[in-house]
Amino acid sequence: MKVLFALTAALVAVPVYADCPYPTPPDKLPDGRTATMAEMVDGQKAVKAYDTAINSYLACIKVEHDDALSKLPKPDPGKKLTAEQQKKSEDIDRIELQKHNAAIDQDQSVADRFNEQVRIFKSRDDQKKK
Repeated sequence: MKVLFALTAALVAVPVYADCPYPTPPDKLPDGRTATMAEMVDGQKAVKAYDTAINSYLACIKVEHDDALSKLPKPDPGKKLTAEQQKKSEDIDRIELQKHNAAIDQDQSVADRFNEQVRIFKSRDDQKKK
């Protein structure tokens, strides 16, 4: 319960941005057992487009992160951040890191699933040649 309260408090304390829409992964990847070469190429294009969209999203959340940090009150010259300022800065960093890692994980998952279908497609074609 304390963790839930702390997470809720952290999210309320940090401004939430909606300017960086999360990319939608490809609706459907080709099935390597039945796909044609054209379908595999289209799948590759969709995965590459998704990867590009993820990279744009990552750049956007980095800008949001930097903007949020720049809006925090600065300590007086020669003084350290207060505990509250330090916590807010750490919360902003943590949230950006979570978004970043989730996007990378999703991008890798899509690429892994597609690559598996490519392996199936290639092995299917190799068996036809024998």
